[in-house]
Amino acid sequence: MARARQNRRAKPRRAAPTPRAEQAGPAGRWTAMRTWLAGVLSAVIITAIGVVFTSWFNARGPDTVDRISGEPPIKVGHVAVDHSAQDTALREPVTDPGERAILLGNASGARADAVMARHDRAPLERADATVVLVGNRSSVRVIDIKPRVLTRAPVSDGAVLISTPAGEVDTVELSADLDEPAPRFTAAEDPGTSYFRTKQIDLKRGEKITLSLSVKGTAAYYEFDLQVTALAEDRTEQLTIEGPGGSPFRVTGTAEAYRAYYTVSPLRGWQPISRGEACVIERKIQQIKGC
Repeated sequence: MARARQNRRAKPRRAAPTPRAEQAGPAGRWTAMRTWLAGVLSAVIITAIGVVFTSWFNARGPDTVDRISGEPPIKVGHVAVDHSAQDTALREPVTDPGERAILLGNASGARADAVMARHDRAPLERADATVVLVGNRSSVRVIDIKPRVLTRAPVSDGAVLISTPAGEVDTVELSADLDEPAPRFTAAEDPGTSYFRTKQIDLKRGEKITLSLSVKGTAAYYEFDLQVTALAEDRTEQLTIEGPGGSPFRVTGTAEAYRAYYTVSPLRGWQPISRGEACVIERKIQQIKGC
């Protein structure tokens, strides 16, 4: 029995064929070839897709990303209103002792500007604004800019601050009159035709254009913003331009009388003057009845 058990232990078993052995024939070689070809083809397709995507993204990708994310086709790089060469009217007189001390003293220009801003200062009869637009698409066209009246009220009569003697400043590039039923910007050489009826402004991404805009208003006190219509990728989009600090632009007509009159002080700041003195030095006030 012991010998029988030894014979059973010594009997070799037949090993199962390995996958490599099964593939050693023609069928296995064809399978390996197909696997290799599939890998090469996949690499070629992925490379081609990458080239196509890269070309598309370089040409249109940033525009698509900006549009999906809600980025405007044009950005406002800078906006400012020039008060240095314009007479200014306030809605209400400055009566607070602290504010009067700032207005009449040697306080910084920024502090005096803040006091006047709290009293809704507005340039007298004309607001001169500078706006810098920056292209935010590979190609964008500005096809219109219009002033939009937000508020129309009686002219400001709280106070008038006379900053310059009578005289005209340099002509600005574009001007609009808020007293008209449908205000529009026109050029000095063709005041009867809307500027954007015959001309447009083309911008590329990052390209800047500076606009000097003069907005007139003599019949009332106006608060307004600017509405820009732009064409990008055959899509028309609207952009609103607000005044400095996000407040509206303002302009006011000349009042028949003011509750306070000021002019520039030789010692800096502003100094009170009488109505009669204002009539002598300011052309706009000279034209008022009773001056």
